[in-house]
Amino acid sequence: MSFALPSLTVSQMFGQRIIRPLTAATLCGIAFIKDKLIAIDSVKGHLLEIDPISDNSKILNPHQVKEFCDVTGLAVWEDTLWVTRDNSVYISNFTDLALEHFVTLPYPANGIAVWESTVYVSCQKLGYILIYDSETRKEIARFYAPGVGVENLVVSQERLWICDRTEQTVYAMDRATGELIFSVLTPFDSPTGIAIHQDGDTGKESLFVAYASEEPYIRDNPNADPNHELTYRDRTFIHPLHYHYEPDKHYALSNGYLIEMSYAEEIAPLDEVYLPDVEWRIALPSETDRQKVKHVEPIGIPFTEEVVDGQRVAVFKFDSLSPGERHIFGWKALLEVRGIKYRITPRDVEDIPDLSPEVQARYLVDDDDLAMDSTIVRRSAKEAIGSETNLLRKMYNIRNYVYDELSYGIKPYIDTPDVVLERGVGSCGEYVGVLLALCRLNGIPCRTVGRYKCPPNSEHQGVPLQPDFNHVWLEFYVPNYGWLPMESNPDDIGYGGPYPTRFFMGLCWYHIEIGKGITFEVVTSQGKRLTKEDIPIGDLAINHIRFTILKELPPF
Repeated sequence: MSFALPSLTVSQMFGQRIIRPLTAATLCGIAFIKDKLIAIDSVKGHLLEIDPISDNSKILNPHQVKEFCDVTGLAVWEDTLWVTRDNSVYISNFTDLALEHFVTLPYPANGIAVWESTVYVSCQKLGYILIYDSETRKEIARFYAPGVGVENLVVSQERLWICDRTEQTVYAMDRATGELIFSVLTPFDSPTGIAIHQDGDTGKESLFVAYASEEPYIRDNPNADPNHELTYRDRTFIHPLHYHYEPDKHYALSNGYLIEMSYAEEIAPLDEVYLPDVEWRIALPSETDRQKVKHVEPIGIPFTEEVVDGQRVAVFKFDSLSPGERHIFGWKALLEVRGIKYRITPRDVEDIPDLSPEVQARYLVDDDDLAMDSTIVRRSAKEAIGSETNLLRKMYNIRNYVYDELSYGIKPYIDTPDVVLERGVGSCGEYVGVLLALCRLNGIPCRTVGRYKCPPNSEHQGVPLQPDFNHVWLEFYVPNYGWLPMESNPDDIGYGGPYPTRFFMGLCWYHIEIGKGITFEVVTSQGKRLTKEDIPIGDLAINHIRFTILKELPPF
């Protein structure tokens, strides 16, 4: 039986699918030879030739698997194969694949790229990308590595592309000068390799990124009691990386998804109450450069809309909420969400104008129990920046100070920043509170954003997904540039730094922006706002949050 393929070009087929070689465990270096994809499985030592359309693969080095074990970087120039293994770089031809030593570094050589006679080698331990002449085998220059993690490389024309595993970022660098032009966030974690495919008909170049990690799953073990147990398995694949660079706006967008998000409240009070003339306000998703609101509709009962500080808010009205009365109400939104990464340097903000009185009055004050008058908070604000005067460096220093001083922990309630600093442990909301206090005391306007992250399981399309927790981060304001995002805490990495900067002026596709700078949910009765002392919202209703990833957005 034969199967007819759709009438698409090879390039179009590449751009619409995830490439998953059946037997691969850990794909690292990858490269294209025309439409043929070459990849190294560093655990098994397999040098694979992969059909990007069918996923079929074959081993090119069946008798030299041992020599290719632990290879991390791979590059192809003309008929020559270049690889990195341990501290060394090797060269071979495709005829016999015998590895010839090229150069040895003092530390592990991670990634490699070759353009004509120039060889680029990344080394995380050195913190540099080393540049060699292929004929003399001498180092001729070095660039600072843009990220903190293990980096793989590919080069094309005037650009050197750097893929950083820890940063989950791909950097575009001028290959002659080492100047960083822009960067984009990868849609998946643990990127381990990068390659460029050139369309044979149009000449258009497309980026592809390899990913390798472990994923948890529930295993059915008939010999265990209970027979379901948590374990881990290899997860590796190759996926196209789409991007759109806006130099005038200082940011670049990357892959995104069409997502349906539902938020609903179910009235189910712990203790029955009577509340007359109730208005229940719930913030709606924001319209931003990376997030487009395509449609919003009510769940349960209709709502009216208000605009508060530029943010859309749904207002649900009840004549009263009586004992025994039950309702379900909320909203469902259809969103297009992409990754975004800003590229603004300390030099760019040297001569920015002063803050307007309106911004100072709104975003430099203690309006949310920030304990900005407490001794420990004021002392921390001074210690965080030291003698720094540049706004961007101050913000970066404050972020690192808070990351150093606090460790991450889930709590059922939010303490004030002075208590959090004394304790040294905080949730994302408490991290935000400390950051807000220290930033505002140092003259940096900032505000809370967030509420939820979509579970980052984009391969589970059409399947309802529920987040484990809510989540908040913040934005800080820079005159001439506007509001810039920053993640509240490094909850997915070890402590002590150096900390990744992927979410310093950047957000991935799964961050859902809702109600910037305003309270997410407010309940009033007879015009009076209900406080925690009156009745906490969590004691009055149960919230239900659901995401459904519908499809990946097309390339730009």
